Amino acid sequence: MIGQLIDGKAIAAKLRGEVAVTANALRGRGITPTLAVVLVGDDPASAVYVRSKTKAAREAGVEPRDFKLPATTTQAELMALVAQLNADREVDGILVQLPLPPHLDSDAVIRALDPAKDVDGLSVTSIGNLAQGKPTFVACTPKGCMRLLREVPVDPAGLRAVVIGRSLLVGKPMALLLQNANATVTMCHSRTRDLADEVRRAEIVVAAIGKAEMVRGDWIREGAVVIDVGMNRTAEGKLVGDVEFTAAAQRARAITPVPGGVGPMTIACLLENTVEAATRRRQ
Repeated sequence: MIGQLIDGKAIAAKLRGEVAVTANALRGRGITPTLAVVLVGDDPASAVYVRSKTKAAREAGVEPRDFKLPATTTQAELMALVAQLNADREVDGILVQLPLPPHLDSDAVIRALDPAKDVDGLSVTSIGNLAQGKPTFVACTPKGCMRLLREVPVDPAGLRAVVIGRSLLVGKPMALLLQNANATVTMCHSRTRDLADEVRRAEIVVAAIGKAEMVRGDWIREGAVVIDVGMNRTAEGKLVGDVEFTAAAQRARAITPVPGGVGPMTIACLLENTVEAATRRRQ
């Protein structure tokens, strides 16, 4: 028996609809939620992603402002733009598309963001508030994962959860979110011994390691909920996740497909964060 497929496209569409309702209410008060997106260089994947964000923003009632800078942009020029956007009273959220070209210091750029406009949830302030259990802005992908869990529905309280991957973008905030939801969380990574045994004990598995089908289907506990954040392209050109989907789906209670699972939630949560920023700043 195949487990429930968690339809990220449908859930993301539902969330964007919720965002549109709030955004339109703000517009009715003369407030236009505005998201500034900064793209440096010509990375094709980043360019496609930014176009998707711009389209989704307009559809949800959020005004996008796109800033495309050449790959030759200096650190000083990028920092000056961030300072300009910080000071712009009409801009509610700022997203600097990562990765930046290698000569630029992304950590310095993130530190320079106004925490009140950090809708990507990556600043020290945002991460610190999340660690204290008082989140302001949460990184969009883990925030989306938590929404997917609610839609299954599954309550993490008291459950064993394994997060595979410890990046600042996904793994670390995901573990904090699950802890804040009262799950018992184990964070696994490249140095974890007996990864298979750790996964077999978990009732919630979040895979964000970035290796195609690294998590084998027979590692999944019967009845577990599996959130696959991975997006990997095989030699044959097929998109697959970090979890061996077909085998895992035979054991899981619910599982996200790749594509069509976690991916659509990231942009939806970015728009949700932007509208939240607009609401807080204009109160």
